[in-house]
Amino acid sequence: MKILVITGSAHKKGTTAVLTEQFIKGAEEAGHEVFRFDAAFHDVHPCIACERCHNTDKGCTFQDDMQELNPKLLEAEAVVFVSPIYYYAINAQIKAVIDRFYANDAALHKNKKAVLMLTMADNTMESADGAIVSFKGMTQFLEWDIAGIIVGVNCGDVEALNRTEYPKQAYELGKQICSNDTLF
Repeated sequence: MKILVITGSAHKKGTTAVLTEQFIKGAEEAGHEVFRFDAAFHDVHPCIACERCHNTDKGCTFQDDMQELNPKLLEAEAVVFVSPIYYYAINAQIKAVIDRFYANDAALHKNKKAVLMLTMADNTMESADGAIVSFKGMTQFLEWDIAGIIVGVNCGDVEALNRTEYPKQAYELGKQICSNDTLF
């Protein structure tokens, strides 16, 4: 299976990096091909709804790092979103990438699995509700199957995260993503 992992954090050794690494480790051990796109370290311009991608054959107005991501997105059989919760939603870096899915909208419907992995310092799921609702709405619209959602609460730093089961859950989710069951 070809898996695209899109991360949003600018912290290369932070909590979402740990979940990402564990997921990828499990997926690769299970024989999957993984492509990681760290949105915080790429040039991705926000969509401006200019409609050039739909009204011409010239593609997106912006010639940025989405040109690297788009082929991987189109061929992926699973897409994994990994984001910190800063303020009640996925972070801006991932949101910019998701908004740019618009240029490929027709080709993205059906036949993909999706995963959402979040970390946050907060101890209440309410802080992650916006991210989860948005993810579920997007996957429903795209007719993607949700393979799993992991929300790391009380994980303000790597030490706190490593005292939880979340890294192990991410690893297991990577290993079992082909399963037809929703995990976690």
